[in-house]
Amino acid sequence: MTIKPIETRPFDDQRPGTSGLRKKVRVFEQPHYLENFIQSIFDVVDATAGGTLVLGGDGRYYNREAIQVILRIAAANGVARVLAGRGGILSTPAASCVIREHGAFGGIILSASHNPGGPDADFGVKYNIGNGGPAPADVTERIYARSREIDGYRILEGDDVDLDGAGPFMLGETRVEIIDPVADYTSLMEKLFDFERLREMLTGADFAMRFDAMHAVNGPYAAEIFGARLGAPAASLLRCDPRPDFGGLHPDPNLKYAKALVDELFDPAGPNFGAATDGDGDRNMILGREFFVTPSDSLAVLAANAHLVPGYADGIAGVARSMPTSGAVDRVAEKLGIDCYETPTGWKFFGNLLDAGKITLCGEESFGTSSNHVREKDGLWAVLFWLNLLAASGRSVSELVTDHWREFGRTFYSRHDYEGVDSDGASAMITALRDALPSLPGRRVGDLEIVSADDFAYTDPIDGSVAENQGIRIGLAGGGRVVMRLSGTGTEGATLRVYLESHEPDPARHARDPQQALAAQIALAAELARIEHHTGRDAPTVIT
Repeated sequence: MTIKPIETRPFDDQRPGTSGLRKKVRVFEQPHYLENFIQSIFDVVDATAGGTLVLGGDGRYYNREAIQVILRIAAANGVARVLAGRGGILSTPAASCVIREHGAFGGIILSASHNPGGPDADFGVKYNIGNGGPAPADVTERIYARSREIDGYRILEGDDVDLDGAGPFMLGETRVEIIDPVADYTSLMEKLFDFERLREMLTGADFAMRFDAMHAVNGPYAAEIFGARLGAPAASLLRCDPRPDFGGLHPDPNLKYAKALVDELFDPAGPNFGAATDGDGDRNMILGREFFVTPSDSLAVLAANAHLVPGYADGIAGVARSMPTSGAVDRVAEKLGIDCYETPTGWKFFGNLLDAGKITLCGEESFGTSSNHVREKDGLWAVLFWLNLLAASGRSVSELVTDHWREFGRTFYSRHDYEGVDSDGASAMITALRDALPSLPGRRVGDLEIVSADDFAYTDPIDGSVAENQGIRIGLAGGGRVVMRLSGTGTEGATLRVYLESHEPDPARHARDPQQALAAQIALAAELARIEHHTGRDAPTVIT
């Protein structure tokens, strides 16, 4: 086999976002595009000193082809060993688990998370470091800087590796091992949760669940854990065969895109429990019978009841949430006497806190929850945690949440997404709002009084790094908030996210519909930001 140097020229659009580099498949299929970015990773990361690289993805369109390219570039750059998921499959949390379990220097995860798949849809590449978590900003910025000046890459000429074979295979001096993508992750879950008690509940006549893998990566994981290990009936598992186009679905587990599951759970005679995870397996949605659990409430309930789960029975060190996530978990932390950290959006910001032992549980309002067992958000872990709580407490999902509200008060919360809006208009809106911040405190809009307004900045308590311009925060009298930011997870246009929050201590008022309870905040956001003027939209695309 021959290592071949290839001359190339830079592309100017390879700056990674909060979750790696995401573009349309057609962009990645351009000659040299993927190769440039992968070579830029290896030019920045020291991978040549006998190290192990973990490689896999969510099975979306172009996943297998990209893996073959990456394997040959890794071999040409002196990577000693690659652990590749069989069939090219490796969920994002499982990749983090494998990196940590095998002492890899890092991993390349091929995914565009919850974005649609297919030849005309989305693809992504993300580099994770040796702790199993997403590369921090200083690493991604160095990769981007290298991509702006790259003039060549190295690739090994040779046949494709049989990703479905037993292996190992040699690519030049590089050993490629095809691993069971489910094995290490399943072993870890067995250490954290009471599988004996879960099996008893899931095989009982009085309990029915539905888990929807949305034709995405968690299908094989669900089949092994819920089916083979825990004995859940086959009817419990929906759409567990991964497909390159996710079966035409939008693999985002929310009330809109998982509507079939939602409809089944909101039938008065429906199952006791329902859950869904996304394209790469890191997001989750939790449902009870006729009950939706917001991700913010989910994090708070898990923190308050962690003592019921074997892996967390000795207590939790602390918690963290992304800034737009509601303050529900803050009240739990206060009662438990533990620290609660507020970070920017992006899972990488939890990494230092987890590595330093400052926190045990963390979560984002964007359907992501996890703990110190890996360094990624973890959809199946969250589902198992909830099932363990149900089995240990004997309570239903709705009973656990409403009991929590009675103790801590209900934090009404909603996110309004305006997807695919004009980028220039959205940026102009945020700029105008940022300019107006000094004048907002003391202003009244309807019945609401603004008491604070800023653009969130974060100083990492571990390494002192600073992240600025992380989202507009508008604090309201009585503890409510409105937060606005532009998301970096899409591949075209911009996504404006508006987060709305108010706290209600009175149990007599907990049954209100969140959109009605937050009507004043919704009106305030529309007026202050002039959303329709800047975006041309008179309503959000998705409400969660």
